[in-house]
Amino acid sequence: MTKIWKETGFVTDDPWVVETEETKAGSNEKAILGIEAFIEKAASGESGLGVLITPADDVTRLQPFLDQLSLVAVAFPAFNDGRAFSHASLLRARLGYGGEIRAVGDVLIDQIPLMLRCGVDTFAVTNATALKRLAEGRLPGIDNHYQPTARPSTDAKSYSWRRVS
Repeated sequence: MTKIWKETGFVTDDPWVVETEETKAGSNEKAILGIEAFIEKAASGESGLGVLITPADDVTRLQPFLDQLSLVAVAFPAFNDGRAFSHASLLRARLGYGGEIRAVGDVLIDQIPLMLRCGVDTFAVTNATALKRLAEGRLPGIDNHYQPTARPSTDAKSYSWRRVS
């Protein structure tokens, strides 16, 4: 079972569905399309769209269509594949995307704080341990930061490289 989580808690009425050959968005749902299908629809002028970015996709291809996007889902197919962290950072820091970025796939509890720092807003969580800990409000923290990200730390002393007088 997949649940959508954001920092304010679990979302109960999320309309987004990742479309596949077997799964299509219903009448009250919104489709998250693969990058090729998204670009085709966006080029014809459609807006309010969602796109799924897989690890091998070039996220910069979205740049001409950012104003037509309502959601970018970045795929984490396995816990050891971190390319989606880079995709989220590029979307926020270089491309200036201000809409929703959602982590989908293998979303684990210990990676969520790092995903938040890279600019991910919402999480499609299936992992039982992650669901339990999020329901209990037990999100792990990050004591030290090695570099600034899309979401900077509010505590200047947490940066290991920054001199604070």
